[in-house]
Amino acid sequence: MTTLGHTIGALARAAGVNVETIRFYQRRGLLTEPDKPLGGIRHYAEADVARVLFIKAAQRIGFTLDEIAQLLKLDDGAHCSEARAIAEHKLTDVRQRLSDLQRIEAALAQLVDRCASHRGQVSCPLIDALQPMPPVA
Repeated sequence: MTTLGHTIGALARAAGVNVETIRFYQRRGLLTEPDKPLGGIRHYAEADVARVLFIKAAQRIGFTLDEIAQLLKLDDGAHCSEARAIAEHKLTDVRQRLSDLQRIEAALAQLVDRCASHRGQVSCPLIDALQPMPPVA
């Protein structure tokens, strides 16, 4: 790092991402692109490293880039109730997906059990269960 800040490559390394990720975040408006001095190289501040780390941390717990953009707009600390509402919505969504996954797990477990009990038969219960029903005439 120079006294001016991070180059895009150094920013990417410091944040544990690749340069294309930085450019993608810039295109999405999640990260600003610093001005380029005449004939020089753009330099990024430590705040930019923190911002990329925030984005990655939010992604790891399931926030979409659109949700992250909303959270970043609330970054001044004065909008905690709005940030909480976004997180509560995400929590509701996660709980719904967990419920859906539990139903899928139960259905698959039943199909696997049926397959195990129908050995040697020509028709596989799992494949049969996934086949569309013929139209009723």
